[in-house]
Amino acid sequence: MKIGFMLDAYKPVINGITNFVAQYRRALEAAGHETTVFTWAAPGYTDDEPRVVRSPALLALGRTGYAASLRCSDEAVATLQSMDLVHVQHPFVSGPLALRYAGPRAIPVVYTNHTRYDLYARPYARLLSGSVRTYLRAFLPWFCERCDLVVTPAPGLAAALRAMGVRAPLTVIGNGIDLTRFDGRAGALERAAFGLAAGDRVLIYTGRLGPEKNLGFLLRAFAAAAGVEPRLRLLLLGDGPEESALRALARGLGITDRVCFAGAVPYEKVPDYLALADAWTSASVTEVHPLSALEAVAAGLPVAGLRAAGMLDVVAHGENGLLAGESEAEFVAVLLRLARDEALRARLSAGAWRRRAEFDITTTTARYVAEYERLVAGRRRA
Repeated sequence: MKIGFMLDAYKPVINGITNFVAQYRRALEAAGHETTVFTWAAPGYTDDEPRVVRSPALLALGRTGYAASLRCSDEAVATLQSMDLVHVQHPFVSGPLALRYAGPRAIPVVYTNHTRYDLYARPYARLLSGSVRTYLRAFLPWFCERCDLVVTPAPGLAAALRAMGVRAPLTVIGNGIDLTRFDGRAGALERAAFGLAAGDRVLIYTGRLGPEKNLGFLLRAFAAAAGVEPRLRLLLLGDGPEESALRALARGLGITDRVCFAGAVPYEKVPDYLALADAWTSASVTEVHPLSALEAVAAGLPVAGLRAAGMLDVVAHGENGLLAGESEAEFVAVLLRLARDEALRARLSAGAWRRRAEFDITTTTARYVAEYERLVAGRRRA
């Protein structure tokens, strides 16, 4: 099959959706399919992979920001209309354009909803939150009804879409990762390069430094735990609009010597950084089957998080991680338990290794391919 992935922004933007597409491209190509990415131009960026078709951008938010337009180039339209199926990753710009260009050729359109847009709207549009919710309740049902298949990575997101009025058929296919990338990576990096000692208890966060990630909560809880446990350290891997504010918060909390801002790194290097840590942590409550948490589990790391829908789909409390309620005191207790109880960390790590097979990308890719083939066969019969 010829499969087109259409999304509002691709590399050099680094986020969960970019990584999702990059990984599934490799898995689909390995299975004998041909994939093409359709997106918009990024200033100063040259693609290092084949079959990425970029249209001129109407709006570009810096080199690593979103770049999109209300139309695609003639080349992009012609190439898209040669696909057997189009798989959309964003609903607001690329989604309607996929419907516009695929519709006349009866090309099936699959949409994977990766994001709790209702929750993401809160930190970004506090003054407009009511208007945003009204818009989502009008737009998402309209868009989903016009797609041939709507996929969510987790049951919690399917329930959230239903609550927003989506009545289109929904299929749950969990996110997958290449498990082999997380095997045997210990020793690729040295702790000393990041100011970490052999006896430190290192927590790592991997992801965007954005307001939706609740990182102020994480830093405050870490500061309280570090005040009790002198061996505790925090490694933050990623960048984003909150980095300056988070660095200032760390200074205000007096923990700059205990927190390392490692910045953004190439995605293929993430396993090397995970191998430095004793546990992975996040305080986000907006995640949907988060790839970063799946990667931590694949690396055999215990997970410390909050009891929210996305984390509950990845972490079984007491088996491969510990989950707290949305109270800093409860989260501090979780961090201290992981820092101080070596036997607990070993047991949770063993639980992570047992569970990682659930997230094998070969399994989840096969499920997508089965749906693709069903839709393409139906189109040909029609």
